[in-house]
Amino acid sequence: MLQPAQIKTALHPRNQHRDRYDFDLLIAINPALKPYVKPNKYGDASIDFANPQAVKVLNQALLKQYYDVAIWDIPSQYLCPPIPGRADYVHYLADCLAENHTQKAPVRGLDIGVGANLIYPLIGQHTYGWQFVGTDIDVAAINNAQQIVDANSLNGKIELRLQRNKSHFFSGIIQQDERFTFTMCNPPFHASLAEAQAGTQRKWRGLGKGGKSGLNFGGQSNELICEGGEEAFVIAMIKESKQFATQCQWFTTLVSKAATLPSVYHALQKVSAQQVKTIDMQQGQKQSRIVAWTFVMS
Repeated sequence: MLQPAQIKTALHPRNQHRDRYDFDLLIAINPALKPYVKPNKYGDASIDFANPQAVKVLNQALLKQYYDVAIWDIPSQYLCPPIPGRADYVHYLADCLAENHTQKAPVRGLDIGVGANLIYPLIGQHTYGWQFVGTDIDVAAINNAQQIVDANSLNGKIELRLQRNKSHFFSGIIQQDERFTFTMCNPPFHASLAEAQAGTQRKWRGLGKGGKSGLNFGGQSNELICEGGEEAFVIAMIKESKQFATQCQWFTTLVSKAATLPSVYHALQKVSAQQVKTIDMQQGQKQSRIVAWTFVMS
């Protein structure tokens, strides 16, 4: 039995990753993980979370063990996200829908910036049976995500669409008379490469890797960086969401920086959102939140 101190109590109660990783089990699931598992400074089995390859093989094991994803891979230099935090977004979103979802039709989600990794649709489809459309501006990311869909027989449950206009989020994706229960997004939150590198240096120091350089967890520039950073990205998304007010019940996005919130709330007032929710999350030392808004009267 794990002691309370070993349980990640900050994660959502339904998150399957609140306990310490069972590396014996995960190595049995994915033997490629074994070379990366070593005792940490406390003598506990762990991996170097600053190593994207180590995170990738850990993800392969986690996805297979907990989400029935037998085959999963991403190209080098693409974002390899830590799964517990991604699962938290899905679970908190499920709570939001449980409080407000009134549709009798199946739950359909739209993942803006699905990436090559397809993580949110994989977790949401397996855990809650949600249907997904995933979009991205990167052809290679869409192609890799489609390979994951095909390899795991998820066609009909997860659909992928290329966004051909980099300045749009929903236009060109949401079709006429198409309805979604929710949208979700993990925005690029850096305004420049220098800002991204500075953020990574802080993460390296937190992981005890102060001398390292490069972006941890990988990531293409469009996954991590946009002009104006997270604030400009989310505000533009809010403005465009108004055009699709009747076609989606809840629009949601991660907001990683608390300093972004005042501008986000102001933008939501300007588009006359009927209801706004802010859901706080925490993974380790990182604090984040989901901002959700709807134009539908409850």
